Amino acid sequence: MRPAADAKVLLAAVLGGPTKLALTHPLVQEVLTTEPTFAEVEQYALVLSREKRLPFDTLLLAVAALPVTLVSRAQYGRQISEAHRRIGRRDPDDIDLLALALHWRVPIWSNDRDFENLNIDLFTTEALLRHLGVIQ
Repeated sequence: MRPAADAKVLLAAVLGGPTKLALTHPLVQEVLTTEPTFAEVEQYALVLSREKRLPFDTLLLAVAALPVTLVSRAQYGRQISEAHRRIGRRDPDDIDLLALALHWRVPIWSNDRDFENLNIDLFTTEALLRHLGVIQ
C-alpha cells in the first residue's frame, strides 16, 4: 500500500501513537506526500512544539526523519487542473495532494473531510489501522 498523506497526519505521526503505527506498518510500502504538504508540516512544527511544550529542534528532527517520499509537482503536474476542479473551492491547499493521488492512483490518508466525495480512495487514520489489521 502506498498512501498519499496530508500534513495533519504527518504531524500526528511525529508525536507517535496510532498514526505512527500506520506510518511504519510493514504493509505500508511507502508514504507519499507533496513538497507543499511537507512544507506545511515544517511550518506547523513550531506551533506544535509550543502546544506540546516540546523542544522545537527535536521536533524538527522528528519531522525530517519521517519515512515519507516527497514528490515534486513536476511528477504529478498534469493532474493539477483536475484536482483544482474537484477540491479547489473546498480547500485550495489540498490541490497538490489530490493531484498526486490522482496521478499515482493511490489513496489519500487524511482525517480531513474536504477529501470526501471526490471519487478517490480515502483512509482516515482509524480506517487505515483497520485496513492494516492493527485495530478491529
